[in-house]
Amino acid sequence: MEFTFAEQLGFRGLTLLTFLPVIGALVMLLFMRGKANAYKATALVTSLATFALSIYLAIVFNTDTAAFQFQENFVWIDSFGINYHMGVDGISMLLVMLTSFLSVIAILGSWNYVKDRELAFFISLLVLETGMIGVFTSMDLFLFYVFWEIQLIPMYFVIGIWGGERRVYAAIKFFLYTFAGSVLMLVAILAVVWWYSTDAGVTTFDILTLQDGLSGLPSNWAIWSFIAFFIAFAIKVPMFPVHTWLPDAHVEAPTAGSVILAGVLLKMGAYGMIRFNIGFFPEVAVDAIPYVLVLSVIAIVYGAWVSIIQPDMKKLVAYSSVSHMGFVTAGLFVFNLQGVEGSILYMINHGILTGALFQMVGFFYERTHTRLIRDYGGMARPMPVAAAFFSLFVMGSVGLPGLNGFISEFLVLLGVFRYEKVFAVFAALGLIGSAAYLLWMYQRTMFQELTNQKWLALKDINAREILTLVPLAASALFIGIYPAPILRFLEAPSENLIAQVEPFLAQKQSIIELASSFLGGF
Repeated sequence: MEFTFAEQLGFRGLTLLTFLPVIGALVMLLFMRGKANAYKATALVTSLATFALSIYLAIVFNTDTAAFQFQENFVWIDSFGINYHMGVDGISMLLVMLTSFLSVIAILGSWNYVKDRELAFFISLLVLETGMIGVFTSMDLFLFYVFWEIQLIPMYFVIGIWGGERRVYAAIKFFLYTFAGSVLMLVAILAVVWWYSTDAGVTTFDILTLQDGLSGLPSNWAIWSFIAFFIAFAIKVPMFPVHTWLPDAHVEAPTAGSVILAGVLLKMGAYGMIRFNIGFFPEVAVDAIPYVLVLSVIAIVYGAWVSIIQPDMKKLVAYSSVSHMGFVTAGLFVFNLQGVEGSILYMINHGILTGALFQMVGFFYERTHTRLIRDYGGMARPMPVAAAFFSLFVMGSVGLPGLNGFISEFLVLLGVFRYEKVFAVFAALGLIGSAAYLLWMYQRTMFQELTNQKWLALKDINAREILTLVPLAASALFIGIYPAPILRFLEAPSENLIAQVEPFLAQKQSIIELASSFLGGF
């Protein structure tokens, strides 16, 4: 049998996509010590090749089905039922593209940012990229956990070595929070695998097999396993009240670390909820809807209004992520098509816009060596091009129609409104808050009276910096004007996700109607 090039590549495409950054990192480590331009170029070329491969796989991806594609499944540790199993559906395909895209932006944007141990810095970024892509492509629980832990290590070093003055504190806090969640997740993984092996007589870590085989899981096992998974992923999102590591990590991380942290790592938490909290325990997920929505709405409002009082631009954008990711979890757990599609699209749009905002703050900091809003003012005079890009990303984050933020916010609010109007009203308050803190920040930094005359001598962003911003701006405009190509990736898997919980939603609704009729009798 003859196969096309696309089919041949598909058989090993995900392995190549996942490990290509590590191959580039090994080449840099072995052959390019002391050759700054060479290893920077190698890091950039490697990330570009990874992005190009992700685009190719997306082009040949069949968006008409919710089935996982480009699967690779080989026995790894046979005695424990562990396989090297990889594959992507529409959700993970988009997140893989986002990861490879932002990795290119982060590497190019950090070209002159790091002055100490540059080789180690760029190697860390490439290893981090492999860990993130591996999380989104793994279809075996053990393999998923391995990649989940791999990405933790390079981000710890990125913050702890190349961060700000309080970098050690921020790195340890980030590590402890995430690792505590990882331990809970490991306990939940072992619990569901042990129960399945006892019930079915076969030990397996295969995610799809477990999704089909956990329907008979006792309710107490399901509830406690759901909670353990949920806490692990809620820390990563992060949801209120386990969000406190995020502002510290963002403020102290170098620009590339903040771009990757906000753009990709936070999405891993929501992705885990999709695969495991909903995929493994749909009945418990339905029972958890009101609790998740309450926490999400608190995060939306709290994050927005805390952002208003932040004196530091980077901390303001960090708290805005807490607010924005609240929309992601809210849309995900209303279990209607608008909410689920809006939630996943929100992950993509948040990665683009917030990554761009952190990139802009990094460019300003490289020139002024301050992030305090009060130290700026009138920056549009010496840096008009930067001010123009900054305004576009601010407006996208506010949710201006015609930019990508509006589409996802509209879909999420519509989905939440269809579930319960009260939650939608409170979520809308967060949107008002986001307009307040983002526009106020922009006005104080760009258009107030020039508070420091030495800023007049600042140079505007250069060609390399513009090159990192143009793809982000183009993505924001394209998705805002024509989101259909992205939504095509999401339609089938979103419908499949809803189908998993529909029987329990119907049962829940019948119980609610029964209770209402009973109370009405009085």
